[in-house]
Amino acid sequence: MTTLVNTSPAAGGSAFSWRSLAVRSGVFVLLAIMVVAFQAQEPAFLRVANIFSILQAVAIVALLGIGVTISSAVGGFDLSVGALAALAQMAVAYVLIVLNGSAAVAILATLGIGVLVGLANAFLIVRLRVPDLLATLGMLFLLAGLQLIPTGGRSIAPGMALLDGSAATGSFPAAFLALGRARLWNIVPVPVLILAAVALVFWFIMERTRWGRVFYAVGGSELAAHLAGAPTRRYRTVAYVLSSLIASLGGILLAARLGRGDVSAGNSLMLDAVAASLIGYAVLGASRPNVFGTVVGAVFVGVLLNGLTMLNAPYYLQDFIKGVVLIAALALTFGLARRSR
Repeated sequence: MTTLVNTSPAAGGSAFSWRSLAVRSGVFVLLAIMVVAFQAQEPAFLRVANIFSILQAVAIVALLGIGVTISSAVGGFDLSVGALAALAQMAVAYVLIVLNGSAAVAILATLGIGVLVGLANAFLIVRLRVPDLLATLGMLFLLAGLQLIPTGGRSIAPGMALLDGSAATGSFPAAFLALGRARLWNIVPVPVLILAAVALVFWFIMERTRWGRVFYAVGGSELAAHLAGAPTRRYRTVAYVLSSLIASLGGILLAARLGRGDVSAGNSLMLDAVAASLIGYAVLGASRPNVFGTVVGAVFVGVLLNGLTMLNAPYYLQDFIKGVVLIAALALTFGLARRSR
């Protein structure tokens, strides 16, 4: 007896294409649902001023997420980006306020700190073969403590009392503060423009150049990439240096926005940056670290937090709600992706 099986494309093709579409657009659908829900509850949510307020708020998180994405592309993971951004905003404030240095010197010195931290991470991970999570976790604690030492655990502000009893004589130049506060055409915040430029550059490098392909090849199989002739150690080192350099840039923008060096400013940066990077895996069904997805992930988190704030959701519920939404988004997208294979 012959069993008839319908093998025509129409039998399974429709379900597969719908599933594939859901995998590729799931994060965008959830983002749209959130926007519609928040707009229905708070008509001011979609005003231009609030939209750019959201983008300004997520710019620093997105920058740090791009750094995490680059380190993830080579098979690593950088947990130190949040602590480094916090150290960077304290360092740039220290040079400006305590040492009375110029904005250019403060920015260059802070970016230099980022490079040194990246090289230290790479030495531990690439040379000494310390697992990346352990090495960067240790660096996280080191940097979190280091930012407190020069001022005895106090924030840095103009006119503050120093440890020797004197008063700080420096100030934040207007040009420096403009990096975090100015708006192009009185609409687009400068940090958003900087994020757009950095994201575009690294999207192009990672997705459209040979260097980017080698980054992903190293992350896929370091041994295979090495046997193919790629300088894998060099690429992994560059990845961690770039991650730290971008985190330092994020810290500089944070100091420019706050107008001070705040010891508590970096408390949630690492978790939000990691969340943005991981959500990026689900954007357009990429299933791998990617710059575009990370920026979308940062916007996703920013829209959620902004909407909850506008609706006066209790602060003690916000992290719980954020976790529920993120888990749902990732579970839905990756669950559908697995079933579509």
